[in-house]
Amino acid sequence: MPASPPSASPSSSASPSSTGTSAAPRYRDLLRTPEFTPLFLAGAAQTAAQTVAGLGLATLVFRATGSPLLSALAMFGPSLAQLLGATTLLSAADRLPPRTALAVVAVVFAAGTAVQAAPGMPLGAAFGLLAVLGVVGSLGGGVRLGLLGEILPRERYLLGRAVSNMAVGACQIAGFAAGGVLLAVLSPRGTLLAGAACYLLAGLLYRFGLTARPPRAAGRPSPAETWRTNGRLLADRRRRLLYLALWVPNGLIVGCESLFVPYAPDRAGLLFACAAVGMLAGDTVVGRFVPARLQSRLAAPLQALLAAPYLLFALGAGLPFAAAVAAVTVSAAGYAASLLYQERLLALVPDESSGHALGLHGSGMLACQGLAAALAGGLAQLASPATAMALLAAASLAVTAALTAGLSSAARPSPRTDRRRTA
Repeated sequence: MPASPPSASPSSSASPSSTGTSAAPRYRDLLRTPEFTPLFLAGAAQTAAQTVAGLGLATLVFRATGSPLLSALAMFGPSLAQLLGATTLLSAADRLPPRTALAVVAVVFAAGTAVQAAPGMPLGAAFGLLAVLGVVGSLGGGVRLGLLGEILPRERYLLGRAVSNMAVGACQIAGFAAGGVLLAVLSPRGTLLAGAACYLLAGLLYRFGLTARPPRAAGRPSPAETWRTNGRLLADRRRRLLYLALWVPNGLIVGCESLFVPYAPDRAGLLFACAAVGMLAGDTVVGRFVPARLQSRLAAPLQALLAAPYLLFALGAGLPFAAAVAAVTVSAAGYAASLLYQERLLALVPDESSGHALGLHGSGMLACQGLAAALAGGLAQLASPATAMALLAAASLAVTAALTAGLSSAARPSPRTDRRRTA
């Protein structure tokens, strides 16, 4: 299939109302879109690989060192390394052929994960390799999200992102379950090799399921170009506020989730599963059933919903576990706010920078999640896991309120602008 015309980009395609059709896009419409299915399946395989390999490496590190901190870094280390990738590699997201870039990134992850499984691998080398993979992963995220914008027309992009998010939640659940079985049947090293095989499968799906497309932007990628594009993206106040809305409130709530194990050691798995169910429900409703005219109004309320239920954890031991389960489930539906903020961000980004812009969103989000998890652990050490979750939730609500006010004022035209439009 040849490269999509500019009108197929989320930032420039016609909306349903402008094309004369008001019917909401359906899941079958996505499956009928050429190249969406292989991109979806490859992303699912990558998510499963990341989950299985992360569990295997964290277990391997904990058995070798007995350190919860190092075990946690084995899980969140790649997230923090994404920040380095966001400042060095992201200019390549729009300047490389998407199919080749995605296939190479997946194969690099497969090889790196297999090397981590080698007997006698020094701990320092394993963490160094983990950091390298995290930096490379920041490039893959930008390329994949930018390609999704080329494959899907404007009216299907939100549903496509919702389905992708749903797949992430489902694959994480399945990946943790499969990882637990693999750890019992094989070993941490065998679990790492299974993750490497999933990465290799993703690479094959990218290579043979996608059509060769030219890069979206001209020029050579470089750290200097990455800095320049990051600067251009963040120079606009509206884009800057949208990035903060995508990064900070959600990251603080992920910090809450990172305390599930110390909060309920024997029932943390149930809390994680309920969070995934809530996220799936929120993405399904927002991506499929919410009318376009209401979407712009729902982002802030959904993000407030994401944090508010965690305030119940201020009750500490007085909070029944059933109430905690309900709070976690309801809260996770608020993650759907990211879909709406992403769409608003793309409307403010040139087509040739869409991959870079989305890659910056993904890398910043993961970095904030890693930092929030570290902050949550420190607060839990000083107080308790429940108190730390309540404090992070209150901070998330405060940030959401401030950003909502800022976005509203940024979107409000000035009197001079109104006079110019009238003239």
